[in-house]
Amino acid sequence: MRLALADYLTLGNALCGFLAVCALVAALSTHLAAGAGGPLPRSAMATVVGLMLVAAALDLLDGRVARKLGGSGMGAELDNLADVISFGFTPAFLFVVWGTQGGGGALSLAAGGAVLLAVIVRLARFSLQTPGTGYFTGLPCPFGAMAVVTVVLLDPPPTIAAVAVLFISWLMVSRIEYPKPRGRKAYMVLGMLGAGVALVVSWGMGLPAGQWLVYLVSALVLLFIVTVPFHVLATRRAAAEPVPAPAEPVEE
Repeated sequence: MRLALADYLTLGNALCGFLAVCALVAALSTHLAAGAGGPLPRSAMATVVGLMLVAAALDLLDGRVARKLGGSGMGAELDNLADVISFGFTPAFLFVVWGTQGGGGALSLAAGGAVLLAVIVRLARFSLQTPGTGYFTGLPCPFGAMAVVTVVLLDPPPTIAAVAVLFISWLMVSRIEYPKPRGRKAYMVLGMLGAGVALVVSWGMGLPAGQWLVYLVSALVLLFIVTVPFHVLATRRAAAEPVPAPAEPVEE
């Protein structure tokens, strides 16, 4: 029952989620103590989002390392527990803090609670599913967390944001299938997460065009999450269609 290398990556995932919550609490306390109104400082939000992106990268890496180098008997349980922290509680708390600062009140609290419960239900269901399939049932938790983050970064009115987050929560517990990132696709996702960290850092530092890039990437993430299931359905229907038999030659 010793920890394997992949387990340390999983623990790093949980630690990033914990540090993101700590950074958010510290920023909120400083903000309130200063008597400032409105949203939290951009630098604080960039720190929180950057840590969540690192957590998502570690979550992707630990599975690949476990498959190549071997894991421990605790690996799957550790992964679920870490995911609840980083992709359940952290985005839920982030959304509640953002919504409360923006006047969302009880509606933001309900949407944040829905995120946390959806992640717990989804992970419990995932533990009972047969491994080895090429698809996730429901939106994976890291993508769901990133979707909640994009809603916060887009900064819509609280009511619209709460509806969007409730929809994201439903996607996580739905029966909609999402393809698993394997092979080159996994490295592409890692590259996207790395680019996301760089983008968030530049946004937090107030570099030129950072705000517009955040808006663009956030919109693309939400578009990707909504449209991928339709692509999967179209691909499966095309594969299920019978191939017409070749026509027999006509004798003269």
